[in-house]
Amino acid sequence: MEQEIKIGVSSCLLGKEVRYNGGHSHDRYVTGPLGQYFAFVDVCPEVEAGFGIPRETLRLVGDPDAPRLMTTKTKKDFTDQMQNWAKRRVMELEKEDLCGFIFKKGSPSSGMERVRVYSDRGMPSNRGSGMFARAFMDHFPLLPTEEDGRLNDAALRENFIERIFALRRWRHMAAERKSPGNIVAFHTAHKLQIMSHSVKHYREMGRLVAQVKKLGIQSLYKQYEALFMQALSSKATVKKNVNVLQHMAGYFKKQLSKDEKLELQEVIEQYHQHLTPLIVPITLVNHYVRKYDQEYLKDQFYLHPHPIELKLRNRV
Repeated sequence: MEQEIKIGVSSCLLGKEVRYNGGHSHDRYVTGPLGQYFAFVDVCPEVEAGFGIPRETLRLVGDPDAPRLMTTKTKKDFTDQMQNWAKRRVMELEKEDLCGFIFKKGSPSSGMERVRVYSDRGMPSNRGSGMFARAFMDHFPLLPTEEDGRLNDAALRENFIERIFALRRWRHMAAERKSPGNIVAFHTAHKLQIMSHSVKHYREMGRLVAQVKKLGIQSLYKQYEALFMQALSSKATVKKNVNVLQHMAGYFKKQLSKDEKLELQEVIEQYHQHLTPLIVPITLVNHYVRKYDQEYLKDQFYLHPHPIELKLRNRV
């Protein structure tokens, strides 16, 4: 896709020396492989909100659902300062056309989840979210978000990146003239990708598309986007992928030879048994798509949801 894909990221993950002690938390996966495909809009809440470098460490205190942001030793309360800045910053970020955000794990300002919140007695619980991260996610509820620690999980990493590319395709389509035909074509091309995440959502989205005359085109687009991103947020499992692979195999029942059918079923079963990664049956299906010029599957984004160079489907 030629258009630049922008995502937000905590500044310290890019190697910027903005941490409380003047250090950084450079994440080489973010700046390396992801940096080949994404343009970064970096944010450091604590520096941008005016806390300076170096600074006293901060932590969340009180009710995990509505914590206070306080300095660790001097007990100064910076809650209002951070919240007021965060409200302004998320409004500014609307102009950036972000397709996602990578937060810094555990940060009282930027941690996405399981951030420590201390009781009045000093006892911690992992039930909080960083103040800026919470403001961002509340303001952009449909945007894919992750944090650096969770990106070490291969399944979470793939799901996050898949959603970013899917959202960019949606926005590219939605920027064109809005029409029933365009959204039907988009829905058709993403059928198998959506099914690999949630058949329930796929059916609901199909019913939604059929109501265009009743809903009006603007309402249809808005509701479809919400369902699309919700569907892809659901985890794609081996079982779901096997169902999609078998669905695709049905398109070749008249073209494949007996040996080719057997080979495809063997490869799918090997994936089902966790003996081979998803890329193996996907590669074979793509081979048959080209060999037999299967028009319908040729347009399915399930077969190429993100750059193969990222190797997201290579895990067993």
